[in-house]
Order: sequence, then C-alpha cells, then structure tokens
Amino acid sequence: MNSGFRTLIVAFSLLAAATSFAAETKPFDQATFAALQAAGKPVLVDVYADWCPTCKAQEPLISALIGSAEFKDYTVLRVNFDTQKDVRKVLNVPNQSTLIVYRGKLEVSRSTGDTSKESIAAALRKGLS
Repeated sequence: MNSGFRTLIVAFSLLAAATSFAAETKPFDQATFAALQAAGKPVLVDVYADWCPTCKAQEPLISALIGSAEFKDYTVLRVNFDTQKDVRKVLNVPNQSTLIVYRGKLEVSRSTGDTSKESIAAALRKGLS
C-alpha cells in the first residue's frame, strides 16, 4: 500500500471519528422532550424562525458546538416560532432566536439573540452534569 493511499485512509478515518460526535437535532415534540428530561439528558431548545437573521447566524454556531465531542450527549429540539405557538406559550418564549438549556428537568440557561459562540458554549456547559 503506498503512503498516499494510507494517508487518505487515515484522513477518512479521522473524519468519520469526528462526525460521530454530532449531537442530534430534532423538531420539538413534547413526548421527546419529556423523555429526555426524565432520562436526565442535556437538551437545547432552539426557538427558530426561517425569516430571522439572528436565528440564521446562530445556526452554524450551534451546529459546530453540538458537533464537538464536548457536547456529543446533547439533543437539540427545534421549535418553529411561527407554527408552534402552543409550545412557545408553555415554555414562556415571546421571541425567536431564544435558546434554552436544560439539564434533565431543570432549566439552567436562557438567552435571546445570542450570536457569540463562546457564550452559547458556556450556556451548553451548564447543561452537562
């Protein structure tokens, strides 16, 4: 096996290992949320609107963070700001671009309009036990 091919295999192996850290993102539903809370899992509730420029700025930051090994245990539940008004009411969320971090049943962080990768990471760390 030549060294170029061996290097390519190693590179693909590292890429596969890196992508295996990705946390899961799902549409918000109450049953999934309740199950994750009951299991004591860290959850990020992301209240998102397609038309929101702040939400669009948050999206790649959140993706990068939850794709890291540090936050691999997270599940991101995305609430559609425009269509899930009942969920927004229960969670007391008046604005899009709201991020809520839970550690089990405990809300440990909430922010609206945050586009700082460092402060979003700090909030996510609060959800880790």
